[in-house]
Amino acid sequence: MFQRMRESFARFMVGRYGMDYLGRFLVYLSLALMIINLFANSSVLYWLALAVLIYAYFRMFSRNTNQRYRENLKYLELKNRVVGFFRTRGFGAARTKQDPTKKIFKCPGCRQKVRVPRGKGTILITCPKCKAQFQKRT
Repeated sequence: MFQRMRESFARFMVGRYGMDYLGRFLVYLSLALMIINLFANSSVLYWLALAVLIYAYFRMFSRNTNQRYRENLKYLELKNRVVGFFRTRGFGAARTKQDPTKKIFKCPGCRQKVRVPRGKGTILITCPKCKAQFQKRT
């Protein structure tokens, strides 16, 4: 019985777009809005969550795969821009997985990051970008 339902659903989904990263994000966003709505008890949040969920299902069952693919690419570009912004600012795993044998300084002239070995005392560092020299203690 269950196998038969699975096969019929698989036949139904042939030619349809299915779930992607944007769809998954929309479903999670809808779930988060519904949970927030439990505490806020706002009809606006409820209808917004419902609209986001309906749009996620619309995308999943859509036969216009080219348009859905382009939407997903735009979402991934935006997501990578936002994630990249926070990674370059020192938030997240990028900052914590630093090499313990190196120390990173910023050039006072051009703000370029310069990596130097740790434990060498006070050294004169030359920026590879603008050739400015500055003294720091490692």
